[in-house]
Amino acid sequence: MTTIIINPALRDYIDPLTTQEFLALERSILREGCRDALVLWGETLIDGHNRYLICQKHGIPFETRQKDQFQNIEEVMLWMIDNHLARRSVSNFQRGVLALRKKEIISERRKQQSNQEKAAEAELALKEPDPVSVETRDEIAKVAGLSKPAVAQIEKIRKAATPELVEAVRAGTISINTAATIAALPSEQQVAAVAGGKKELQQAARQLRESRTPRPPKEVSNASAAPTASASGDSDAVAAMTPMQEAAANVSGSNASTSTAVASADVYAELERLRSENLSLRKQISELQQQIADNQGTSL
Repeated sequence: MTTIIINPALRDYIDPLTTQEFLALERSILREGCRDALVLWGETLIDGHNRYLICQKHGIPFETRQKDQFQNIEEVMLWMIDNHLARRSVSNFQRGVLALRKKEIISERRKQQSNQEKAAEAELALKEPDPVSVETRDEIAKVAGLSKPAVAQIEKIRKAATPELVEAVRAGTISINTAATIAALPSEQQVAAVAGGKKELQQAARQLRESRTPRPPKEVSNASAAPTASASGDSDAVAAMTPMQEAAANVSGSNASTSTAVASADVYAELERLRSENLSLRKQISELQQQIADNQGTSL
């Protein structure tokens, strides 16, 4: 009988199945048996932890196969990541998390390398470029099959989200975008939003987005926006204004400077000029219309 060792770090490295996913897998194995072999690294189980648990529970036979090419546990973890990324059932959020974990492992390994090893690796990279390099967000997105904004949002969720919020997005209760927005809230507010359910989460995210969006300034009328002359202002400028101009200029109060009052007078003087010109044009049009009517009467 094959001896199987469970390494908790490897068992927990990949996010566990949800309750529904586990029950669906259990029903499948009970109906069809364990179709996929469990994968071992020596005696350590590296793929098939859920299948192993179900088979042990129900006494269902299973097969195993060896993966003995790994030199250390980091290489095993990298293989586990790639293995899960190749599965169609993995959600977008899980893909992003796995790609980011891969980046962390590779980055840490490169930090520990000596200069000599780095030089040797650089020379090797020229001959055999790494097809799964994950040094930049572009490459992470490519490995995960996601967009760069989605990867950035998943990074934010990993850094700032509470376990309750992570579970909500992992289970598909809310989208990555909504979870990234909620992650900006204090922990207690995140927990409260998750407890309120999907609608509460969406509403909290919407309110947070609206609070970040600058609102356009309210439009004000010329009368309310016009600066006014102060009580000690230039009396000549005020005297030059018509009663309408003076009334509009005084709407805002008596704290404006003399120069502001003069500018206001100039504006309203221009308005008066345009109004007068408009009246003159109307008069000319009326006279022309009368002349046309008279000419038509004469011709008759």
